[in-house]
Parts: sequence; structure tokens; C-alpha cells
Amino acid sequence: MFIAFTNVKAEMQYGLGLLAGQTTVDGTETEGSAADTSNRSKSIEEFFVGGDIFAEYISGDGMTYGISLVPFNIEIGDGSRTDTNSGADIASEADTGTRKASAEISNLITLYTNIPMGTNGWYGLLGYHHTTVETDETLNESTYGNVNINGYQVGFGKKEGNIKYEFSYSDFEDISLNTDNGGNNSIDADADALTFRMSFAF
Repeated sequence: MFIAFTNVKAEMQYGLGLLAGQTTVDGTETEGSAADTSNRSKSIEEFFVGGDIFAEYISGDGMTYGISLVPFNIEIGDGSRTDTNSGADIASEADTGTRKASAEISNLITLYTNIPMGTNGWYGLLGYHHTTVETDETLNESTYGNVNINGYQVGFGKKEGNIKYEFSYSDFEDISLNTDNGGNNSIDADADALTFRMSFAF
């Protein structure tokens, strides 16, 4: 019994990860003004690279429980359009000009677990995301605010010594934004991501 228990040990690890992947956002903007009640839909794909920092606890039975933070913003979409309206009585009141908007996710925190699959280093991955969607726009008399969203992550990976390689899919809850200082516009969008991650633990 003593030999059996001394072979089972737990440990804490800290490290850095390198990330590369693609985000996909499908969204619809609804114009709610009396002059324009149209909907505009768009699908945007963005490629990203970056890194994360993490801490994880490895139990004696091989299960890993960790938390990671991506300390940089990930762009999930940007675009612009030029509006022309010659129907206004006064030129200055015409709804014309170039509208620009972009969105990023910031402070992406992930709680995750690695579930061993056999004895050759392969494992399944389950994770829970929390992040903030930050917007930056140039619109006519209105702006969109920021919103916190959650999501889940599933994937698989392989551990070789202190290095791990993993591939995952992340799906975030719906993003709903409304203009906060004028206008009646709104945006509803769905975001997901495919990510390859290589990490090194100290």
C-alpha cells in the first residue's frame, strides 16, 4: 500500500501557450429609426495569433484542472459602409457619411480540464470561457457599448513531457448590442472559434 500511494502524486504547473486560429461571426444589424427599418446581415472570418498564460493542477489520477488568461485583444470583425441620402430638406440633416465599426474580445479567461485518454499522452479537453466584447465605431449620433459573454470549449490534445499540443472548438453565447446614446439600432451575432494551441509548462 505504501508503494502504491507514493507513486500517486499531484503537482502544480505554470506556463505559456501559443495560439493560432480562426473566429467566425454571423451577425445582423437592425436599423430601428423611422426612416430606415432594414436589416443587414454579414458573416465575418478573422485569423488570429497570440498567446496565453496558465496555471494548472494535475491530480494523482492524471486529471488536469487549469485556468488560462489571454492578455491581449482578439479581433472578431470590422467593416464600413458609405450611406448617401439626398432626400433631406436640409443638406446637413441628410443621413450620409462613412460608418465604421469593429469588435474585439478582451480578457478571455478559460477554466478547463484535461481528461486522460489511455496512457500515451492523449486527452480530451473541456473548457468554460468568460470574456468581454468591446466595440469601436463611428456612427451617426449613436454608439454601441460593451458586453460580457460566456462560452464553452471542447477539443483534444496530446502531452509530451512539459509540452502540450491541442485543437479545440469554442462556441460563445449570442452577442446582443444596442445603441446607448441615440438611435434605435441593434446587433445580434453568434461567434465561434477554431484554435490550435501549443503550451509549455515550467
